[in-house]
Amino acid sequence: MSQRRIVLFSHGQESGPWGTKITALAQDARDAGLDVDSIDYRGMPNPAERAAKLVARMRESDDEILLVGSSMGGYVAVAAAQRQPAAGLFLMAPALAVPDWPPLEDTVDAPAFVVHGWEDDIVPPQWSIEFARANKARLHLLRAGHSLTEALEEIRGLFRLFLSACD
Repeated sequence: MSQRRIVLFSHGQESGPWGTKITALAQDARDAGLDVDSIDYRGMPNPAERAAKLVARMRESDDEILLVGSSMGGYVAVAAAQRQPAAGLFLMAPALAVPDWPPLEDTVDAPAFVVHGWEDDIVPPQWSIEFARANKARLHLLRAGHSLTEALEEIRGLFRLFLSACD
C-alpha cells in the first residue's frame, strides 16, 4: 500500500487556519489528489510552541507530509522540518530571522520553494534570499506586499509547480 500524501498548512501570526491563501492552495492540493489540513494556532503567539504543535501533528501520521507556511507559519514549517522529516516546503514571506524568536539552523533536508514580495514591509525579502541560497531552494520574488494576496493567482501556479516537483 502506498503512502498517502498530505499538505499541512501553517498560518501567520495575525491570520487563521483557513484564510484566503490557505483556502485557495488547499483547493489546489485537493484537486491534485492530496489530503489537506490546516493547523489552528490562534491564541498561540509563541513560534516555538507552534512548531512543537506542528511536529506533534507530523509524528502522529504515517503520511508523506508537505509543509506550507506563511509569515510566522513559514518559520514554524522550517522549525518543524528541522525536527521531523518533510517531503517538501512551500514558504510564503517566511519570517525566518525575527530577533526575539529561537534561531533556526541554516538548512533543511527537504526540497523548498520560497515566495516573497519585493514590497514586503514586515518581513525583509533578504531573509528569503539567504534561506533559498543556503538550501538551493527555488526562489520567487513577486511584485507584492507581505500578504501576497495581490499575487494569489501567480502563487497558485507556483504551488501547483511545487506539488508536481514533489511527486
